[in-house]
Amino acid sequence: MKLNLCARSRWALALLAFCSLAVARDLDQDEALQLRQQGVILPLEQLLQQALDLHPGAKLLEAELEEKHGVYIYEVELLATDGVVRELDLEAATGRLLKDKED
Repeated sequence: MKLNLCARSRWALALLAFCSLAVARDLDQDEALQLRQQGVILPLEQLLQQALDLHPGAKLLEAELEEKHGVYIYEVELLATDGVVRELDLEAATGRLLKDKED
């Protein structure tokens, strides 16, 4: 019985790990370009400016396009002037701010 419970626990953990990996998908530059040309997402430059306007003087550390639950999201990391790294999520289709937190 103990072995069976342990096996079920491992299976549940494996399923959970798989599901969390399947939730978000990074898009490559070719996919991002195609979505932009089709008008599905806004230009990265536009959303970067929006993020920088929220944190004047910040420096861009990283930006990537992800698909989470069928929604395209730009994940942007900024180094604020106070030395704090901020992580912002912006909906790529509308520019709506979804998240702005310390990383």
